Amino acid sequence: MEAKVSLDAVYVPSEDVVARLIENELIIVPIAAGIGDMEDELYTLNKSGRAIWDLLDGKNRLKDVVEKLCVEFEDPDAEIERDVLGLITELFQRRMLVEV
Repeated sequence: MEAKVSLDAVYVPSEDVVARLIENELIIVPIAAGIGDMEDELYTLNKSGRAIWDLLDGKNRLKDVVEKLCVEFEDPDAEIERDVLGLITELFQRRMLVEV
């Protein structure tokens, strides 16, 4: 079953991952079995992925994250929303994020 994310929902990083900034890349490491993907033990996020991750504070709804990124980046709003939903869906399906 595919996990559904909502722009009205609030997401936070799972307690089963740790994230560290190393040489301008955010590295996410699953620390519990069944998190992420058996083929990939480490996940890296680029600048825009890091910006999304940093806004997942348990207070911002996903639509708030999109609005804040639209101010920060010069990409079209629809493109930013699509990118946010894509990343959040992937991380949520891999249980690296949880809904508050």
